[in-house]
Amino acid sequence: MERESMEFDVLVVGGGPAGLAAAIRLKQAAQEAGREVSVCLIEKGSELGAHILSGAVIDPKGLDELLPNWKTDGAPLTTQVTEDRFMFLTPTGSQQVPEAAMIPSLRNHGNYIGSLGQLVRWLGQQAEALGVEIYPGFAGAEVLYNENGAVIGVATGDMGVQRDGSQGPNYQPGMALLASYTLFAEGCRGHLGKQLEARFNLRAGVDPQTYGLGIKELWEVPAEKHQPGLVMHTAGWPLGSETYGGSFLYHYGERRVAVGFVLGLGYSNPYMSAFEEFQRYKTHAVIREQLTGGKRLAYGARALAAGGLQSLPKLVFPGGALIGDDAGFLNAARIKGTHTAIKSGMLAADAAFAAITASRKQDELSAYPETFKASWLHSELHATRNFKPLMSKGLWLGTLAFGMEQKLLGARAPWTLHNSADHLKLKQAADSKPIDYPKPDGVLTFDRLSSVFLSNTNHEEDQPCHLQLKNPAVAIGINYEQYASPEQRYCPAGVYEIVQDGGSNGNSPRLQINAQNCVHCKSCDIKDPTQNINWVAPQGGEGPIYTEM
Repeated sequence: MERESMEFDVLVVGGGPAGLAAAIRLKQAAQEAGREVSVCLIEKGSELGAHILSGAVIDPKGLDELLPNWKTDGAPLTTQVTEDRFMFLTPTGSQQVPEAAMIPSLRNHGNYIGSLGQLVRWLGQQAEALGVEIYPGFAGAEVLYNENGAVIGVATGDMGVQRDGSQGPNYQPGMALLASYTLFAEGCRGHLGKQLEARFNLRAGVDPQTYGLGIKELWEVPAEKHQPGLVMHTAGWPLGSETYGGSFLYHYGERRVAVGFVLGLGYSNPYMSAFEEFQRYKTHAVIREQLTGGKRLAYGARALAAGGLQSLPKLVFPGGALIGDDAGFLNAARIKGTHTAIKSGMLAADAAFAAITASRKQDELSAYPETFKASWLHSELHATRNFKPLMSKGLWLGTLAFGMEQKLLGARAPWTLHNSADHLKLKQAADSKPIDYPKPDGVLTFDRLSSVFLSNTNHEEDQPCHLQLKNPAVAIGINYEQYASPEQRYCPAGVYEIVQDGGSNGNSPRLQINAQNCVHCKSCDIKDPTQNINWVAPQGGEGPIYTEM
């Protein structure tokens, strides 16, 4: 069966804040110019917002520029920040940083707490009202190129392919979606974005991207404990001072508390587990007090790009551009990426619209990186560019150095420090100390499988595994033998499991991949020490279904 095709002026791959902002801005520009521009947006989740997970404290700066009337038009951001707390935790106590000593990047006055997934759904309504064609449940599976090597669109994934690669009885080929320009907004570690970086050498001369793994739970707490507008961040325990990471706890809405933990994926101990560190963190007296008497409603996890300005790839290539966290625009020092994603989408949209009105097709949108360099987005990322390199030097030294850079130098340091790849930092098991994590109590702390259940994730089992091993022998010959199979621990969903099969010499270890558990966090694609795991999109619509995350 041959692919059907559809053609548009602009195709957007990914329905997060960057992709939707780009689609909205394109239609706004077309209306202002009195002309038609066809815009299509595809989203691999079953609906807009299904795969969206963030803290989220949102700086409205991007929204103010994109949709100035967002408040009166009903955007689901109603809880404004009323109090900031930053605390250093020890095993038995805590120390709150005085407000006067807090660095500007951690101040949240004027920001809003809410569900990014719900905001994305609302942005989707605004985009559809402007005439954007939105197709959820369609994953971009393959980048399409013309005879000159320029990007001309993507093909969506085939449906009904069986585990052995054969076509099942319900097989349907994917569709070719063609466009003058294609904007890739897949979020952190987009699998098509990764291919584009390699094909067009977009990372030449820039630092490797560095990442964190964010794990989040949504709780409903008793009314007497709810403090709408409270934003709390912590550093320190349960992590050692040599490991980058921290937590967030936000009160908003109707008795909702978003609680989460971010572990930098540059950690060195292969026995470390972000999931278990998060569960242990909740047992601290300060955090336990916030959640006792409450009920856990939802769970999810997602990697985030944290390298900053020096880890941004080249943003454009013939026929398209990377936007949002597909490029890595998150500001790790502020723990925010929504406003930056929106702005990057708008800048790329303006460049694409100008090219289309000039009757250009499939060239490089050079106006996008040029306007980025002149924008507040570049200025913001430039001011905090040394955050992640400094924090990689340890909690206390990094905090002191970054604080001095921001406070004493006014965020105008004359130097730029550099990042290195996370997967290269893992030590071998023989050189590392196992970590004894306590068993979950089922009330405050939980296991992986009960957590995955709350993510509503689902994958058809009779399909090719979307977690591909480049060389299956490496899973045991190197990862198991040298690193004690760290994929069992860095995955927050219990996807990777070492099972013992009977063999001629007794038990033989085998890596079992429970792909149906995957919540699409991408940590395996990032942290695997041999880079042997390749995450690709499963059938469209599969994966988690987050409703309030």
